[in-house]
Amino acid sequence: MTLSLSELFMRFGVALLLGILVGLEREHAMLEAKTRHYGGLRTFALVALLGCASAMLAETVTPWFLPTSFMIVGALILTTYALSALRGDKGLTTEVAGLLVFITGALVYWGHIELGAALAVAVTVLLSLKLKLHDLVARFSTDDIYATLKFGIITAIILPILPDQTFGPLDVLNPRNIWLMVVLSSGITFLGYVLLKFAGSQQGIPLAGFLGGLVSSTAVALGFSRQSRAQDPSLTPLFALGILIASSTMFPRVLVEASVVNPQLAATLAIPLLATAGTGYVICGILWWRHHTAERTEQPVTATNPFELTSALQFGVLFAVILFVAKAAQVYLGDAGVYLSSIFSGLTDVDAITLSMARLSGTAVEPAVAARAVVLAALANTAVKAGIALALGSPALRKYIAVTFGALFGVGALAAFVFIPWS
Repeated sequence: MTLSLSELFMRFGVALLLGILVGLEREHAMLEAKTRHYGGLRTFALVALLGCASAMLAETVTPWFLPTSFMIVGALILTTYALSALRGDKGLTTEVAGLLVFITGALVYWGHIELGAALAVAVTVLLSLKLKLHDLVARFSTDDIYATLKFGIITAIILPILPDQTFGPLDVLNPRNIWLMVVLSSGITFLGYVLLKFAGSQQGIPLAGFLGGLVSSTAVALGFSRQSRAQDPSLTPLFALGILIASSTMFPRVLVEASVVNPQLAATLAIPLLATAGTGYVICGILWWRHHTAERTEQPVTATNPFELTSALQFGVLFAVILFVAKAAQVYLGDAGVYLSSIFSGLTDVDAITLSMARLSGTAVEPAVAARAVVLAALANTAVKAGIALALGSPALRKYIAVTFGALFGVGALAAFVFIPWS
């Protein structure tokens, strides 16, 4: 690999900056703890440059230059670790970080700049979150560990071995897709619990709602509704807020999906979808303000792990049933059933119907019909989430959902009626 002088300077400069990034964190940690270890800002910067230079010399001089340099650096780090261990400091974090920074420098020289940067940032984040991560682990119980293992089983073991093909009447039931919804439902519920432990209820639940809304707002509604019954009643407003944030985030997500496939359809959908999302976010702001006004300091909450395999399986069965009904409506009603099939499709998922209408708009389906079909699917999905919360949530949660989702549904329907042309 022959590089120009400017390209060489650029890559060595990137390696230097990434080493400085990690070194800054280590230097700051030493100043805060008033201790010393082998590596600070200058050391990590030099290690990154050494990794970059070793990768270059391995190409131009001998392939053995890189592994030899790595072993020398490793020996030096091992020596400093042994000296630190004699003083009672047996942690290996800084030592391992030094080796990773060496590898980062080599990756940057080889042209994997994005990967090297991601590795350096990940190392820095993990180093800076030491106390937070230790605190999080201290908060986990034995039941939490078992729940994590069960989630790992359904995600990493069961999901990959399920067949990725359709079976049964209408050829619509795909075991892997159905189980993926089980994983999403369980994962978002589990994410909310971890964030609650990590960031506290005031930030963890709303954050989980937003992140869940980018993937599956239905799964958020299911998970948080169940938790509203099991957790401290003081968390009910936050569970309602999390569900509403997820549901509001669904509308701009649909708009982005439509704009990628069919910008013209997205332009027609923009006002109805953004108006509905804006209404939801305004209500979220009001809920957040009222909760913090009524309770200025976060109260200690006894949180229980919400992961239940039985509930996840029940959700999978429900998803499969609704998926079959939606497909039946689409097959047997044909073009005349566009609206009805959109409503049925929206009962489980808005992404599939959005992408389908975006492809068909202007060809097999009139643009206005396609736009109304997407809005109907989104509103049907909103109604399903409201129904989940009303059926599975605590009595206090139902009051929040009835009012907030009523406003959300009303604005969406009115905006679609006014701003989507009828001819």
